[in-house]
This record gives sequence, C-alpha cells and structure tokens, in this order.
Amino acid sequence: MGAWTVLVLSGVLEAVWASALAASDGFRRPGPVVVFLVAAAASLLGLAHAMTTLPTGTAYAVWVGIGAALTVAWSMLTGREAATLVKALLVLGIVVCVIGLRLAG
Repeated sequence: MGAWTVLVLSGVLEAVWASALAASDGFRRPGPVVVFLVAAAASLLGLAHAMTTLPTGTAYAVWVGIGAALTVAWSMLTGREAATLVKALLVLGIVVCVIGLRLAG
C-alpha cells in the first residue's frame, strides 16, 4: 500500500478516535475507550509509516486536515454540533487544502 493511501486511511482513523474519545464520556464508557485506543494506535502507526516516505510537514498537515474535516462533518451529521453553511464551507476549504497538498507533493 502506498504512503498516500496509508496516510488517508490514518486520517480517517484520526476522526474515528476523536469521535470515540468524545463518546467515551471522559473514559467512563469502556466500548468507546477501546475504539479510541485501537484507532489512535493504528492512526499514529499509519502516520509514522507515511512519514518514512512523505515530507513530515505535508504528511502531518494532510493527516490533521482529513481527521479534522471528517470529525466536524461526522459531528454535524450526528447532531453533536450544529450544522451551518459557514461550517460546511470551512470544512470544504480544509478538504481543498488537503487536495492541494497532495497535488503539490
């Protein structure tokens, strides 16, 4: 699997662990805690793998961008936070920047 593919999957897992962390209720719910631990470990391992090939700054920015965009989108879709046009446009801006880093990299 290529470094970019691993990096994108790791970014998706970042959104998984962030959402699981929120659902863990301060680490009081064991199911979300397990999901958080597994997803966080896999996400960081994937990021580390991608950084062996890709520049650190680019890899980290893409990883964070994907995770942040998906976490906000998921939170809005599930009703955990209000969905507004402004938020949607700002998340789209993050996605465009991630794509730009891929094209420039």
